[in-house]
Amino acid sequence: MSAFKEGDPTTLNRLYGRSQGKPLRSGQQELVDRLLPQIAVPTEGPVTAEGLFGFDRPLHFEIGFGGGEHMAYRADMLPNHGFIGAEPFLNGVAQALTHVREGGLANVRIHHGDALDALARVPDGGLTMLYLLHPDPWPKNKHAKRRMMNDGPVKMFADKLKPGGEFRFGTDHPVYLRHALMVMRRFTDVFEWVVDDRHSWEARPSGWCETRYEHKARTTYDHEVWYFRFRRK
Repeated sequence: MSAFKEGDPTTLNRLYGRSQGKPLRSGQQELVDRLLPQIAVPTEGPVTAEGLFGFDRPLHFEIGFGGGEHMAYRADMLPNHGFIGAEPFLNGVAQALTHVREGGLANVRIHHGDALDALARVPDGGLTMLYLLHPDPWPKNKHAKRRMMNDGPVKMFADKLKPGGEFRFGTDHPVYLRHALMVMRRFTDVFEWVVDDRHSWEARPSGWCETRYEHKARTTYDHEVWYFRFRRK
């Protein structure tokens, strides 16, 4: 399947960078103190739809949800599905909690911390969809092992998605784009690249909303954005 090896640095679930930026506003802090404990993914034990929501339902997992716009959009669109969002940055968690409260989203659970810690506890084949949208590109070669798109994490993605499940990946960084495609080429036995035509990767798929990050990449920095869908075989 891949060059995955136990102990390889690309398999380590380590967090890099800051976990908080500006101090939270009082309303945000209240959400973190009161709402987050109610919808937090448990720190131990299997992570299942039954355990999180009380009954079986299609389960989605978003890695690094930023401000939570995409997760909230999808959760509102699919109220009978369950959504898990993982984000190490407390400010992003607070923003996502605002979306959850304002949207009355009872089908969202949040993990504040390393996404792979929570993902590892999802039973194999337990996910319907997995999202990795605009991850930190770590553009320097010496930091390439820090990228989420590496053999270790992608092997885990394959394990956790059920057959027919979908992995969605988006980036506006050309270095990360090339790196990600090289990684995914090593997983062609378990993932099928879903394309409608030769321009598919340049067009945002249906049901994939534009986040503030993506809008800024387009309008402020004039970046191209690329979209990928991979189906689990």
